[in-house]
Amino acid sequence: MKKTSKRLLGRIISVALAVLFQVLWVILAVFVLKDRIPFINVLIEAFSIIAILWIVSKDINPAYKLAWTILILALPIAGAVIYVIFGKPRLGKEFQEKLDESFQEASSHLVQAPSVMEQLEQESKTSACQSGYLCRKARYPVYRKTKTQYFSIGQDLYAKMLEALKKAEHYIFMEYFIIDDGEMWQGILDILAEKARLGLDVRLIYDDWGCASTMPQEFQMSLERRGIRCEVFNPLVPIASVLLNNRDHRKITVIDGYIGFTGGVNLADEYINRKERFGYWKDTGIMLEGEAVWSFTVMFLQMWNVLAHEKDTDYEKYRPHEWHEEEFEDDGYVQPYGDTPLDHETVGESVYLNIINRAKKYVYIFTPYLITDNEVMTALCLAAKSGIDVRIVTPGIPDKKLVFLLTRSYYDKLLASGVRIFEYKPGFLHAKSFVSDDCIATVGTINLDYRSLYLHFECGVWMYQSEAVMQIKEDALDLLEQCREITTEDCLNKNALTRIGQSILRLFAPLL
Repeated sequence: MKKTSKRLLGRIISVALAVLFQVLWVILAVFVLKDRIPFINVLIEAFSIIAILWIVSKDINPAYKLAWTILILALPIAGAVIYVIFGKPRLGKEFQEKLDESFQEASSHLVQAPSVMEQLEQESKTSACQSGYLCRKARYPVYRKTKTQYFSIGQDLYAKMLEALKKAEHYIFMEYFIIDDGEMWQGILDILAEKARLGLDVRLIYDDWGCASTMPQEFQMSLERRGIRCEVFNPLVPIASVLLNNRDHRKITVIDGYIGFTGGVNLADEYINRKERFGYWKDTGIMLEGEAVWSFTVMFLQMWNVLAHEKDTDYEKYRPHEWHEEEFEDDGYVQPYGDTPLDHETVGESVYLNIINRAKKYVYIFTPYLITDNEVMTALCLAAKSGIDVRIVTPGIPDKKLVFLLTRSYYDKLLASGVRIFEYKPGFLHAKSFVSDDCIATVGTINLDYRSLYLHFECGVWMYQSEAVMQIKEDALDLLEQCREITTEDCLNKNALTRIGQSILRLFAPLL
C-alpha cells in the first residue's frame, strides 16, 4: 500500500512539475525577449489589451471575466501567458466538436412525452415551467412511472447499490469522478468482474484527474484484463492544457436500463465512513427505478461514444422496458438532467435558481462549498427578504481550508438578508441537495461553486411530488439538529488579516 501511495504521489508531482516547467519556460522566454527586442514591450501591452477586450466580450460569467482581467493587468506577461494556456472556460475545439456530435445523436433519443408534460401543467404551472426549462434547454424529458428512493448517508446507498449490482442480468454502466482502492471499490469490483465473466456488458468511465491520487496509471488496463470495458476522461498528461479546467464530476450507475443511482457519493471509503476523513462524512444520493433511468443511460452512452471513438450505437436496445416488461411504479414527476461546459447554458445553476426564485414557503440547501456568483447570491437574499425560509447547511469540518475560508466570506451578506446558515458539527458535508415547499427537490453532483456550475460535466435529478422529496425534507430537519447555527456575531469576530484574505479569495474565486 505504501509503495502504491508513493507511486501515485510521484505521478501527480511529476505531471505538476512538468506543467509548471512549461508555464515558467514560456514566461521566462517572453521576459528574455522583452529585454533583447525593444518593441516586444509594445507587443506585450497590445496583447494584454486585446486579451482583456476578448475576455470582456465573451458571454461568460462576469466574475470570471473580472478575475482574469485583474490578473492580466497586475501581471501583464505572466497573466497573459497563463490565460492563453488555462483561461478558456470551454473545452478544446476538437474534443468539443466530438462531444457536440455525440450529444446531438444522443438527444434524438430523448423525446418528451406530451401527455406527461400536460399532466404536470394541470397540476402545477410553476413546476411545469421549471421542468419545461430542462426539456427545452438541456433536452432531458420529465417522466412518470419512476420510483424514487433517497439515501441520507453514503453507506445506505452503497448497500442498496451492491444489492442491485448483484441482480444485474444484462449490463452495468458506471461513470465516476473518484475511485479509490478500498473496501467500497473492492466490493463493487468483485461484482463487476463476476458479471463481466458471465458475459454482461460492463463499462466504467472515470476521471483521471479525480483518480490521480488514488489509482495507478495502469488502472484502466487492469480492469480490461478482467473483462470490464473502461474509458478515461481527461487523462493525466504532463502537458499544459485548457482541458485541465474541465472534469467529469458525474456519479452515475445504470443497471439493466431501469435502475439508476446518482448523488454526491464517489467510490471511496470516506464516502461510506469506512475511513475517517474530516470527521463524519455526510453525503446523499438517490436511486431511480423506472422510465426516467433512460436519461442516465443516454447520458452515459453519449460520453462513452466520444471517449471510445464509437459511432452508430443502437440506443434502443438499452431502453428500460427492453429488460423489464412490467409497468413501473408511478411516483410523481422525475427528471434526470446533465450539465456540460459545451455551451453557454448553465443548467445546474438554472435549476437551483428556478427552485429559489419560485419558492413560496421555504428552501433548504445542502452544499459542501458556498462560492456563489452574483446571480445565486441575489436570488438567495431576495428570497429571504421576501419572507421565504432559506436555510443553507455547509460543513463544520472542511476538506479544503482555503475554500472553507472563502465559503465563510459569503455569510455576512446572506445573514444580513435573513438567510439562516448552519454548519454541520460532526464533520464534512458533501451533499448537494435542494428541497422546497414539500413538493420540489433536486439531488445530484453539482456544488455551489464556479467549477461545478461552469466548468465540469455534472448531473442531477429534479423531482416534483415524489416520495424522495419529503424524505429529503425530513433529512434536512434531522440534519439541522446536528448543526451549529451561524450568527452575525460569528462574522463580526474576524480579525483584519482574515478579512483581507477572504477579500483576495473572493476576487479570484472563479479561478480556484
